[in-house]
Amino acid sequence: MRGILLHGGRGTRLRPLTHTGPKQLIPVANKPVSQYALEDLREGGITEVAIVVGDLYPEKVKEYYGDGSSFGMKITYIYQPKPAGIAHAVGLCENFVGKSPFVVYLGDNILKGGIKDFVEEFKSSDADAMVLLCEVKNPERFGVAKLENGKLVGLVEKPERPPTNYALVGVYFFRPVIFNMIKHLRPSGRGELEITEAIQMLLEKGYRVDYRFVKGWWKDTGSCEDILEANRLVLDGLDTKIEGRIEEGASIQGKVVLEKNSVIRAGALVRGPAIIGENSIVGSGAYIGPYTSVGRNVEIKRGEIENSIVMDHCLIDVEDRIVDSLIASYSKIISNESKPKGKRFILGERSYVEV
Repeated sequence: MRGILLHGGRGTRLRPLTHTGPKQLIPVANKPVSQYALEDLREGGITEVAIVVGDLYPEKVKEYYGDGSSFGMKITYIYQPKPAGIAHAVGLCENFVGKSPFVVYLGDNILKGGIKDFVEEFKSSDADAMVLLCEVKNPERFGVAKLENGKLVGLVEKPERPPTNYALVGVYFFRPVIFNMIKHLRPSGRGELEITEAIQMLLEKGYRVDYRFVKGWWKDTGSCEDILEANRLVLDGLDTKIEGRIEEGASIQGKVVLEKNSVIRAGALVRGPAIIGENSIVGSGAYIGPYTSVGRNVEIKRGEIENSIVMDHCLIDVEDRIVDSLIASYSKIISNESKPKGKRFILGERSYVEV
């Protein structure tokens, strides 16, 4: 069985973070979002994967994942020249897939519990396709399943009046017959080839399409708020792991991951769940609060940070409180006043802020 990891799109809702890289490489708990998907595929026994990249810094994707050997996989890269829909991206992979059943995993999705059981179930079934569903509060944002008497009878892409609250999770299981459906698609009103329409064709032509409900949480990281929520969910599942150094007089509370060669100075307080990346320094004037991820090679001299993601190579030296923020790599936030205030940041790479 083979895998397809979709890594395209423009990520307009995540600007300025996506001015310098694809949205799927934004880290959650110090790991790119798409790496969670790749690891789910590997744990499901799928080691041959095609990553479909777009025109937004595809070289960064190739630089990070390489040929896949460091992840125990074999990766092939397929270029999608413009965002033309999930079905279009899948159609580009026909030669890669050949006659094998395969899994399509959207690279901006995180799914607790993985897909191993679903992979085994699909491989042993006679189904031509299988979709995963999750009950959501805002189904109009997603592809939505229509069910009748426990049977899947239709799919609708981002409907104004959803037939159910069951959204399509960004993981699809197919046999090669789906390519025949894709070849007959026409662009939707959004100008894209919709995978929901291709699956609808399977249903209308009498092919068997199964569905299953995900067992844990699922998160589509399409907005800054979604990424911060995914970060909270992932950090909640971490166990304490101390590989760095905690100086005498520093305080650690709750579940904290301190990676190699990192230091928490005397006088600092880190309250979990939180993660501090390799080669980072939490200074004596710093407080790292719950649901915060600090990347690699970061120095936080002073300041209070909660419910935020601080990416690699950042410097923070403030007498302020930073909350609900995404701070991209190589950014600096420097304070020039002593009055503490709560501030919220969405900073792209190499930003400089003086507050």
